[in-house]
Amino acid sequence: MRDIVFTRASGWIPNVIREDGELKLMLGAGADANHSPREFTFPIGEAHLAVVREDLGRHLLLWSAVLPLCDAAGTRGRLDEDAAVALLDPVLLGTPADVDALLRRVPWDRGRLIAHGADTDLLERGQVCAAMRGATETSDGKRAQEHRANRRRAERGVILGPLDTALLKYTGQYVHGATIPGRVPDAVDPALLSEVMRVLATAEQACAGMRIGRDPRRGRRGTDKRDWKRMETAVDAAVRRAHPDLADDAVRTVSFLMCSEAAARSRNKPLEDDEETTGDRLGLGEDPRKRKRALSFTDDKGVEKKWRADSGRTASAEFWEFVGDRSAADNEVFTIEDEELGEGIQLHFYADSAARVMTVRKGRGGSDPEYRVEYSLIDGIGGYRTLVSAYVRGGWAGLDRHGSWLPDAAGLEHARRRRDTRPAP
Repeated sequence: MRDIVFTRASGWIPNVIREDGELKLMLGAGADANHSPREFTFPIGEAHLAVVREDLGRHLLLWSAVLPLCDAAGTRGRLDEDAAVALLDPVLLGTPADVDALLRRVPWDRGRLIAHGADTDLLERGQVCAAMRGATETSDGKRAQEHRANRRRAERGVILGPLDTALLKYTGQYVHGATIPGRVPDAVDPALLSEVMRVLATAEQACAGMRIGRDPRRGRRGTDKRDWKRMETAVDAAVRRAHPDLADDAVRTVSFLMCSEAAARSRNKPLEDDEETTGDRLGLGEDPRKRKRALSFTDDKGVEKKWRADSGRTASAEFWEFVGDRSAADNEVFTIEDEELGEGIQLHFYADSAARVMTVRKGRGGSDPEYRVEYSLIDGIGGYRTLVSAYVRGGWAGLDRHGSWLPDAAGLEHARRRRDTRPAP
C-alpha cells in the first residue's frame, strides 16, 4: 500500500510517500534499458519530512545530492540506500556550513539547482545553501544549459562580450555549439540586433556568388568539403577584418551559418540544375539532354543502371544520383560506358584518379578485344563533375582538354608523386 504524503507542484521534485507504514522519499531519475526514468525510494524520518515540507531549498539540495547515486545505479542496479540515507541528516538538518562542507566532499547535480533558480555566483564560491535562498519550484532547463555552456567556454579560456553572445544566440549556438545554425532574431537583445545584422551583412557580402556543391561520394546529401572550406575562409577573413573585437566562437558561428545555408541551397536544388550550371560555367558545349545513345553506369559491386535519352533527365544527374545511393568506403569505383561506341570512363574515388577507355579492336574468333586506356589525376569532386559532364556531352574526344591523360598506370603514379611532393602554395 502506497500513499502520497507530500508533493510539490513540480512533479519531478521528489515526493514523500508512506509505503507499508514507512516514510520514504520517492524520485524518478536515471534511465532504464528502454530510456524511461527509473523510480527509486529510500526511507526518511518525520524530522526529515518536516524540513522537506517547509524548506524548498533544502528539499532541492537533497535531490541534487541523491541524483548521482541514482545515476550510479545504472539501468538495472539498486540504489545505494545506505549512502542515500547518510545524506539526510547533513543536508536537511545540518547548518549551512555543514551542508557546504558536505557538498565539497560528495558529488551533486549543479545543473538541477541552477534550473531551480540557484544563485550561480554563490554556487561558484561554494556557498551552496545561501545560493538556494531564491529557489523556485518551477524549473528553467535553459538557464542550466546556458550556465553549463559558459563553464565549458571558461575552461577553454573564452570570454564573450555582449555582441559575441548576441551572435551565438541569433544562430542558436549559444548553448549547443554543434547545433546546425539558424536565424533566431527574437533570441537577441533588441538593443544589439542591429549590430548583429551588420556583422551578418559583412559575412553575406564576403561569400556573395560563392556556392557549396554536392559531393555524392559522401551520399545523397554530401557536400563538397573544399567549397565549404573556401567559403568559411572567405567569411572568417572578412568578419575578422571588419569586426576585430569579436571572439573566435562568434566568428565561427557566423561562418558556420553562411556555409550551412549555402549547403542547404545546394541540397534542395535538383541535380539537373547542378549539371546545367557545371556545363555552362565550363563551356562544355552541347546540351547533355540532346545525347541520343544510351549509357550504362556500374559500381565496384557489379550493380548496373541504364540511362536512356528518353528518361527525361540528364545522364550526369542520373549518374551522380547513382553514386550518391551506392558510394561507400568499400565501393569507390564507378564506370560510365557507351556500349554502342565501345568507350567509357572509370572513376577511382579512392585514388583521386580516372581512366578513359576506348575499344581499338573488337574480339573476333576467340581473340580478346584490344583497348586503349589513358589515366589522369582528378582534383576533388569538382574535377570529377567536370569530367563526367565533358564525357556525357562529348564522349572520349570531349575529355581531351579535361585532364592530363597518360598512357599507363606507371605514368599516373609518377605524376601523383610529383604532385604530392610539390610545395604548398
